[in-house]
Amino acid sequence: MEQEIRKIIHIDMDAFYVSVEQLDNPELKGKPVVVGGNSRRGVIAAAGYEARKFGIRSAMPSAKAYRICPALIFVNPRFDRYKEVSSQIHEIFHRYTDEIEPLALDEAFLDVTYNKQEIKSATIIANQIREAIREEIGITCSAGISYSKFFAKIATEVKKPDGYFTITPEEGSEFVKELAIEKFFGVGQVTADKMKKLGIHFGKDLLSYSKPELSKLFGKSGPFYYDISRGIDNRPVKSNRIRKSIGAERTFSSNIIDKNTFDENLREITEMLWKRTLSVQKFGKTLTLKLKYEDFQTKTRSITKSFEIRTRRQLDKVVEEIKNQEDYLNNGIRLVGLQMSGFPEEKVNGQLTFEF
Repeated sequence: MEQEIRKIIHIDMDAFYVSVEQLDNPELKGKPVVVGGNSRRGVIAAAGYEARKFGIRSAMPSAKAYRICPALIFVNPRFDRYKEVSSQIHEIFHRYTDEIEPLALDEAFLDVTYNKQEIKSATIIANQIREAIREEIGITCSAGISYSKFFAKIATEVKKPDGYFTITPEEGSEFVKELAIEKFFGVGQVTADKMKKLGIHFGKDLLSYSKPELSKLFGKSGPFYYDISRGIDNRPVKSNRIRKSIGAERTFSSNIIDKNTFDENLREITEMLWKRTLSVQKFGKTLTLKLKYEDFQTKTRSITKSFEIRTRRQLDKVVEEIKNQEDYLNNGIRLVGLQMSGFPEEKVNGQLTFEF
């Protein structure tokens, strides 16, 4: 089965640390605020947008920042508070997907190809998340939406702050042609300088190099530069949460009351579940059928096999077993769901690493 094109969202909070400080102390809103660096030898940890207008940036010495803007307000960092707000943001993310790769407290990738809300448009999901963060938490974020992590992250910068931008699969290869090489994520200043000496200033300049040539020039990163200059990035979103189950369900506008309709919808939900199983390559031993009736009573039935359910034929057989356990149509059904669980135990490394 051909794999569906990924739908990836990159969320980046707008001046996160300062935004939290302004949220908790409204008197700071609209003023040039920086977090950290309030001593003569200090360094700015984060700068709000009002401070950035003066050219103040993170990692700038405090003394220099103060000379540039004598009205600058220094605030001590409160990392426990930032972690608390970050957890609230991730709760919103998890309403849509558990495929979340955090890059920092204020930044994450989300794979919404198969999402909990069954929303086909990643752009709609991104804007629902942005609205929820604004309404429920009181701060803003920017979003990039694309078919890969590279282009989602690039897209976030296009309309920042408090905006969103989408790069479709059809647009990726053309978009990257005009992208300055220093804006490539994974390209640091040293590499950018080396590329410019070779005449590589934009993505299109990489197209004249073969993969072996780029590998010779840039080592392990060479193949990545080769692919990305052609709009190709197949890296998955790497969640640090151990997945306990994979599910698919559907709520109906009118209740199911006959066997044929029930069987037809169960087949479609089985197909949804199988696609999601293949997308994450996790296979369990337990299958659970979930039904919610018109009186909102919920019924679940499970079967656990001695083997992992690894083929569509096996899945269909187990679904048929559950379906034949009893007559489920004793009442109108408003929701049908299937869930696979009982995955092999996974070992988790203590150290998390991120690619950007």
